[in-house]
Order: sequence, then structure tokens, then C-alpha cells
Amino acid sequence: MGWIQRARELAPGFTVSLVAAAAASFLAEHYGAPVMLFALLLGMSLSFLATEGHCKAGIEFTARTVLRIGIALLGMRITLEQITALGWQPIVLVLTLIVVTISVSVVVAKLIGFQRLFGMLTGGATAICGASAALALSAALPNHPQKEKATLFTVIGVSALSTIAMIVYPMIAQWLELSPQHAGIFLGATIHDVAQVVGAGYSMSTETGDTATVVKLMRVAMLLPVIVCAAMITRMQGVSSTGKRPPLLPWFAVGFLLLACINSTGWVPSIVQGGVSDLSRWCLIISISALGMKTQFKELATVGIKPVLFMVGESIFLVVLVLAVMYWLF
Repeated sequence: MGWIQRARELAPGFTVSLVAAAAASFLAEHYGAPVMLFALLLGMSLSFLATEGHCKAGIEFTARTVLRIGIALLGMRITLEQITALGWQPIVLVLTLIVVTISVSVVVAKLIGFQRLFGMLTGGATAICGASAALALSAALPNHPQKEKATLFTVIGVSALSTIAMIVYPMIAQWLELSPQHAGIFLGATIHDVAQVVGAGYSMSTETGDTATVVKLMRVAMLLPVIVCAAMITRMQGVSSTGKRPPLLPWFAVGFLLLACINSTGWVPSIVQGGVSDLSRWCLIISISALGMKTQFKELATVGIKPVLFMVGESIFLVVLVLAVMYWLF
């Protein structure tokens, strides 16, 4: 049967990606570094498997399809009740920071000689939800010779910056003498990855952690409209290199929206929510390890210092923007 043959073709590459993801998870738990970063580095150490041989097809499948499944399952983290509980000010804050950060990133990237694609990836990762947003936007954007390289660099950079932010940003909140709720809004609006937001928020207080998590999930919820906008821009620019027009609404974005709506009904048991959230996390870790296998470290090392400074500048810009909007709104 065809599907059995297909499964046999994909099994070696998927299995090696799964093993790398499991090892990355083990290392992250024991050494406290971002699991995405470990998955990338372990994958890159196995890059010879993606060039030829039995593993190539499975690695390609994992880096593409499993990634999209993981993004769709992210919708189970979101409910409308979580978003509306904090009032209208955080919603305005989140909308402002996402629109302004991504727009400025795209414009500045073009001005300093980068592709707009890189500005979209780094701006989306900074403004929305770190590595997950970079992977989702990469999946929605058309194929480009530099896309995978830009995606991997963005994931590495945003993971490292998010870890630094988890340590430094609570100090900034204390220095500014923010209230527990305002500190939670600040942390949730500025730190890139969900895990680091949770770690930073609850290191200050329970109220700060709860508020930071909800604000962060509001940013995650904006992933869908940003993906749709990216897809619309791509369609307006014409067909891709394969001769096909990219879909207006990718299937994984539809899945994200459906799961968010289902989760908002309140009918989903917490054990199911947790299970789907864990499955999403594993899909993303497995796929990022496969993406790592598809790149060569020497190619990634040729990017130079300018992209690093660009991403650091985006993070600093986001902090200043959030503090300015908070001062205006609160």
C-alpha cells in the first residue's frame, strides 16, 4: 500500500529528529537553557544526514509538515476569556507593539541591506512569540534561497535574547518600581518565548506571573492575523518559484483559529488542553531539530555581526515602545 511505503520512507528521518528533540529536552531540563536552542544545535551537528541517504525524505517532512501541525496546535493555549479579563488597555498595547515592531523591522531591514523577509521573521519573532512565530511566519512565506538560513538564525538569536531577557527584565521592572500587575504586563509584552515569560513572571510574584502569561498569550493569539497578512502580501507579489500562488489562509492557520475557538467554549477538559499543548511543544522541538539538520553551521556563521546587532536593536526598541505605551495607557 502507498501510505505504508511512504511511512517507511519517512520513518528514518523522523526518528532521528525525534531522538535529537528528546536529547534537547533532557539537556534543557538539566542545564536551564532554551530547548529550541539545544534542538537546533543538535540538529546542526547531524546535518550530514539531510544531504543524502535514507533520512533525507523524513527530515524534509518533519521540518515542513510536523512544523505546521505544531503551529496549528498552539491554538489550544488561547481563550477569549483570558484576553478580555485584563481590559482594553493590554489589547491596545499588544496591537500597537506588534504592528509597530514588525513594520519598523521590515523597513529598517530593507534600509540596511537585508531582505524584507529577514525583517518580517525577526520582527515577528520579537513582537509575537519568539521561535514559534519565526517558524510559523517562515512556513507561511514563499520559498526563497535564504529563507531557511534566515529562519534558523532568527530562532537561535531570539532564543538567546529571550533567555537574557528572562534574567534582566524583572530587574528593570523592579528598578522602575512597577506594581505586580504592571510588571506582569511589561514582562508579558516584551519577553519573546512563553517559557521565559512564565519563568520571569513567577520569579517576581504569583500575580505578576499570571498577568504576564495572559498578556503573552494575547501576543500568541496575534500570530493568526500576522500569518494571514504575510500570506496576502505574498499573493499580491505574484506566484512563488514553484509557479503556484500561496494560499490566502494556510491550513495550519485555520487549525490554529479552530482550536482557539474550541478552547474558548470552556468544554475542553484541562487534561486535554495540557496534552495538546505538550504535543504542540514536541512537534515544534522535533521540527526545529530537523531544520537544524537541513543547514550547515559554516553557512550560518557567515552572516556576520550586523544581523546580531539588528536583532538586539529590535529587542531594545520593543522594551522602549512597551514602556512608552504603558506610560500613555496606564
